[in-house]
Amino acid sequence: MNKPTPEQDPEFEALLQYLKRNRGFDFTGYKRPSLMRLMRKRIQRVGVESFNDYLDYLQVHPGELNILFDTLLLNVTNFFRDATAWEVLATEIIPRILEAKPNNEPIRVWSAGCASGEEAYTIAIILAEALGAEAFRNRVKIYATDLDEEALVQGRQATYTAKALETVPQELRKKYFEASGNNYTFRTDLRRCVIFGRHDLVHDAPISRLDLLVCRNTLMYFNADIQARILARFHFALSDTGFLFVGKAEMLLTHANLFQPANLKYRIFSRVPRISLRDRLLIMAESGNTEASTQLVGNMRLKDEAFESLPVAQIVVDLQGNIVLANRQARVLFNLSTQDLGRPLQDLELSYRPVELRSRIQQAYTERRTVTISEIELIRSEENILYLEIQVVPLLDNSADALGVTIVFQDITRYNELERELQRSTQELETAYEELQSTNEELETTNEELQSTNEELETTNEELQSTNEELETMNEELQSANEELQTTNDELRQRTEELNRVTIFMESILTSLRVGMIVLDNRLSVQLWNGRAEELWGLRAEEAVERFFFDLDIGLPVEQLRGLIRACQTGNSEEHTTVVNAVNRRGRNIRCRVICTSLIVENRPEGVILLIDERQD
Repeated sequence: MNKPTPEQDPEFEALLQYLKRNRGFDFTGYKRPSLMRLMRKRIQRVGVESFNDYLDYLQVHPGELNILFDTLLLNVTNFFRDATAWEVLATEIIPRILEAKPNNEPIRVWSAGCASGEEAYTIAIILAEALGAEAFRNRVKIYATDLDEEALVQGRQATYTAKALETVPQELRKKYFEASGNNYTFRTDLRRCVIFGRHDLVHDAPISRLDLLVCRNTLMYFNADIQARILARFHFALSDTGFLFVGKAEMLLTHANLFQPANLKYRIFSRVPRISLRDRLLIMAESGNTEASTQLVGNMRLKDEAFESLPVAQIVVDLQGNIVLANRQARVLFNLSTQDLGRPLQDLELSYRPVELRSRIQQAYTERRTVTISEIELIRSEENILYLEIQVVPLLDNSADALGVTIVFQDITRYNELERELQRSTQELETAYEELQSTNEELETTNEELQSTNEELETTNEELQSTNEELETMNEELQSANEELQTTNDELRQRTEELNRVTIFMESILTSLRVGMIVLDNRLSVQLWNGRAEELWGLRAEEAVERFFFDLDIGLPVEQLRGLIRACQTGNSEEHTTVVNAVNRRGRNIRCRVICTSLIVENRPEGVILLIDERQD
């Protein structure tokens, strides 16, 4: 019996459904503890109390969605992360891949969950070292995918800071990166072999015919069901001699039917091959086996007849929009003849009745997924009304390029009738179910006791695995937070340096002025006393600042300036000028011109400025 799980938070689930509906991001398959922890971190930042309040906040502030996705999609990565594992990949696995490939055969690599591209370019460096730059350019294609568009933009630019390259050996840094100001850019001729694109591991079709698939510390964020679905797609994507390289928290012990360890310590696995009957026949036919050739032709005829005899109507449309195939059911249902084969779909009534198909075909090509249209009514006569479910399925080759679509028309008329009958029978079944439930519970109790010992061992193993993944997740979260703090610290240090430069510049201006400058606040306390004022009156700035101006005992007759200062202080005049007799610090009589003006801050008088110049008349 499965271990009971705590009830899901309905407010949190409503928030996830909102993200899925409005932005197409489906987080429902992610592990709840990690997802809720990251979500609460963002909620605290914006200052709201609950998931409900944060949902309201998202609806009012659409720009918050991008910040939230940056928080949830932890882009924690760097070059040669876990260097020992990359060394094992370079020395043990890459040679096996190259040995299995003829000299002219292309090498295909997929970096799934690549973040800002460091992992993809690490793979490029390792392959370029093994093959040489020329062979690398001719043979290698590296597909780097992620959900985060901003991270993909950074990956396409291939420009990184010196700090980001600290884990790259010095000789490789010089060989594969070019200085660009204070940053470094990956070599342009090799960068063309690395192709970035958005890809959803849960919903999008995988890239196929791969020799190496790197997906490190990504699977641990998904629950067990989603992990199993993704790993099945990875198995399909790899060639028979391909390898899967995952993170140190991802053991794959429960998926031995798909992958077997190539180096379990560093989490490198090889694909468990599955050879189909058709593949075996093709191999035998190519080798000149007449019996195998005959059987292969028979299989092709069998496949054609199987298509014709399908119990559901089905047509195939090529990439140019022409009908290529239509089985018997489709020809009868839509009055098609053999002359209609090869005609453009848009020329036939079928393209818009019973439902418009051309836009759905385009949607299937664009989204690379099956488009389903439910509950379509097809009126053949007043007494004969059919209900159809239509599926538009894109046909893709091994390179995920579209070849056409197949359109399946499933008759669900009987299903609708049965559904109504089922609703009538539900109440009767519920009564019987309750009677059976009591007996079933007794049997389950006995079964639980017999299985308890085995379940305890399985539960312990699952908890250890979950704890390991949680610790790895928290480690990446801490690393992400540390990088944010480092960035903030660098910005503060830069602003402090700018402020210091401005301060030095202002002090230089005040020192260079050949007139005395005195700045008073509204209380007539000295706020600034420049170097020229010190030379004139022999009073240092430290002695003058914060003192009441009319208490200063200097050679300047300050009482004669009281009216002048008061006039400026009230803002009656923008500037006053007067000439007074004074005695400088050497005891020599001088005449000084005093200019008094208001100190205006934010359109309000906040003090006065006195400019004192020794007259030479």
